[in-house]
Amino acid sequence: MADKLLERLDEWKRSFGPPESGALERLLASAAKRRFAAPADLIRLHETLLFLRAYPRTPEVARLADAILLRFERRIAAVGADLAAFEVPEISGIAGTSLSAVFSYAVARRLAQRYPRNIEIAWDRYDGVDRLGAAMVRLMPLAAEDWPVEAHSPFRQWIAAARGRGSSDIEWLLARLESLPLGDRERAAIYDALDMPLTWKMAGARASRSHLRLSARKLYCHSEPLLRRADVSLARELEGPALPVKRLSPAAGRKMLDLILDTSAMRYRELYGFSHGDAGGVYRASPGRAVEIYFCGLPPEWHLPLRAYHAAMFFTNGVPAGYVELLSFFERAEVGFNLYYTFREGESAWIYAQVLRLFRQVLGVKVFSVDPYQIGQENPEAVDSGAFWFYRKLGFRPVDPRIAKLVEREESRIGREPGYRSSRRTLEKLAAGHILFEDRTAEAGAWDRFLIRNVGLAVQRAIGERFGGDPEKFRRAASRRVSRTLGMETPDGLALALSLIPDLARWTERELGAAAQILRAKQSGSETRYLRLMQKHTRMRAGMLRLGTAGS
Repeated sequence: MADKLLERLDEWKRSFGPPESGALERLLASAAKRRFAAPADLIRLHETLLFLRAYPRTPEVARLADAILLRFERRIAAVGADLAAFEVPEISGIAGTSLSAVFSYAVARRLAQRYPRNIEIAWDRYDGVDRLGAAMVRLMPLAAEDWPVEAHSPFRQWIAAARGRGSSDIEWLLARLESLPLGDRERAAIYDALDMPLTWKMAGARASRSHLRLSARKLYCHSEPLLRRADVSLARELEGPALPVKRLSPAAGRKMLDLILDTSAMRYRELYGFSHGDAGGVYRASPGRAVEIYFCGLPPEWHLPLRAYHAAMFFTNGVPAGYVELLSFFERAEVGFNLYYTFREGESAWIYAQVLRLFRQVLGVKVFSVDPYQIGQENPEAVDSGAFWFYRKLGFRPVDPRIAKLVEREESRIGREPGYRSSRRTLEKLAAGHILFEDRTAEAGAWDRFLIRNVGLAVQRAIGERFGGDPEKFRRAASRRVSRTLGMETPDGLALALSLIPDLARWTERELGAAAQILRAKQSGSETRYLRLMQKHTRMRAGMLRLGTAGS
């Protein structure tokens, strides 16, 4: 009976539009009364309810789905102590369950601050207790007497004795790290070297996927069929009118980044931009259909050396549905897009198009690049989902001529043979190179062979060939050259790459002044301003393109 009810609920994920018979509402009311004992059944129920809450047919469907989800911890409690089935990354974070993972210092600190009763060191899963020695010598009196000369120092026992009452082991450890006269990067290096797993219990916690919503959002009900990939033209969406964008207050920005970090961490995910995002620069965009996109850049102290970085999370009817990461250089943006497993039967292509439309508008990027991993290289999940064809049907093209020929053959065969699907081996071949989408204003083909790693390789080659392998000598020489040319003190990073542009000294005074503005923006300005200034500097663009283009 449970299987039959779950199958009928699952069918409603693909059934939208009139007539409104009330059948789904009756089915949900029945599910609310039904007991599901097997973990697999509870997982299936939970994920189906979340989908129906994100894409409701009616307000009553959303209300009934929420009513079950907000009481889901009671259902989990009936399962018993063995909750291992609920730790799988695709479905982790259900109310009443727990997960164990190694989090970075930035994430561990924020989780422990906000959920002190729910976060603890997973001692039973920690195989590297001996790694604590070097840190404990700095944090604990007389640890240096034991650790260097004795085997298996009893660090867990010592921490329990030292922390006293009222705090946990992880709170004590983080507090002691905070007391060191170091910056966050140095503290992070000490903590991250421990590779320490933490257990996060969702029992009684405010944060869980079952509960997490944006509050007070106007519901969008899908009385018509969902938008499918065939309904979406990426080119047309990029030409659409400007999306409404609003900047959040710093307090609201911090609150949103905390929510986003929770959402990611409970799925074993960490994104650089969510861990170090600029709380004073969080924005909300609203493309419609109850989709909201919250995005931010990085504060100056966390800027990457060359690329501008932005991260975003998108919500559907207040439910977190996925995230995106953009790494931009001039008008080119590398896009990492992840739609959570639960919502892959939703309006994926339309949401993806809105994300690119937003960043086209805000950042001025015109060329979107997708890394081979995203479409299946060393990523079996992407191969299984046919990710390459998702992007191809939106208009992306491979930059490798050999892959382009394979695409032509596959598309020809698809046209001749109804029902034909590319084999797994073919999908793996298709995922062997980058794919690009250029809007109509982009210079066609300019970025086909560009990789940011080639710029780094050019720097390393200069160190080896001209400075005897000494990076400090290169840094000093590069800084002197660029500082003298631009008339300003220059930081590492972009200045190192600029020093390799042969004609830098022949740039006009105006070009040099614009380059100085770009370096200052990278050092202490916003990521968006940095990128916009770069896009105006045609000579810097040409030099960087040469450095980063294979075979140039």
